[in-house]
Amino acid sequence: PIRMRPLVIPVIGVMLGSGFHPEILERAADWLATMIALPLFVVCCSGLSFCFYRFVARYDHATAVFSGMPGGLSEMLIMGTDAGGNERRIALAHASRILIIVTFVVLFYDSVLDVSVGVTDRAYIALIDVPVIEALVLLACAVAGIFAARRLNLPAAFMLGPMVLSALAHLSGLIESAPPTLLVIVAQLVIGTIIGCRFAKVPSREIAGDLMYGVGAAVMMIAVAVAFAQMITFLTGADIRQSFLAFSPGGLTEMSLLALAMGQDIVYVSVSHVVRITLVVFMAPLLYKTVLSPGGPGTGTNR
Repeated sequence: PIRMRPLVIPVIGVMLGSGFHPEILERAADWLATMIALPLFVVCCSGLSFCFYRFVARYDHATAVFSGMPGGLSEMLIMGTDAGGNERRIALAHASRILIIVTFVVLFYDSVLDVSVGVTDRAYIALIDVPVIEALVLLACAVAGIFAARRLNLPAAFMLGPMVLSALAHLSGLIESAPPTLLVIVAQLVIGTIIGCRFAKVPSREIAGDLMYGVGAAVMMIAVAVAFAQMITFLTGADIRQSFLAFSPGGLTEMSLLALAMGQDIVYVSVSHVVRITLVVFMAPLLYKTVLSPGGPGTGTNR
């Protein structure tokens, strides 16, 4: 259902934005430690994953760099291909990262933290519960948000743009409603299916090795995420269930949906992932040209 993605992603963005309310500003200071730690988290994940893909998987340099970045599938695919990396391997690396991390998080929360997906205290919002005027404002946030984010070349434009405008509308007190729960459920189903469909039409013999490397890289990222989550919990007393979600390097949409499904703080989690993906998009070219490059850009081979 890849063609449905542009239709359902804005629903998630608007829903996440509805979690922002005036009182949320009072809690922003509690997130400071997480925001400060995120750049170091990106560097640690990128460095370890690059070494794994370069020296264990034996990927060429450009492919290893952009396969190992913890986020931004579309952006890393474009940048990596332009740098001479292997497009299929980069795409598979990020698709497998998202699949593995989402699966691990669900199992980890259920078996270790005793938090089940689907257990949430969020009230069900029927279609008739949303006033017509507020529904129109939410729709305007979705459409205008996509247009503005694409014009500004922001990462994850179909989600980030609607999320920002929805957040502003709710913070200002203009509206109070969230999108109907039925639409959010449909969006969850479509997004979950798309994660699996990324592996369609690729012969199993060709992807078996690359998928195993993806498992290895994802496990390393999860270990780094656990370490940073424990550090934040130790320093601030934050709930490990939320700090771990904030650092788990899955997709922005997927991790935000997990926060919603498990009744966690979706604002804190989604803001953390927006910052992480933005950092990855801006830091990836810099890291490739400096720290992770043996001889400047364009040294990879497309094999």
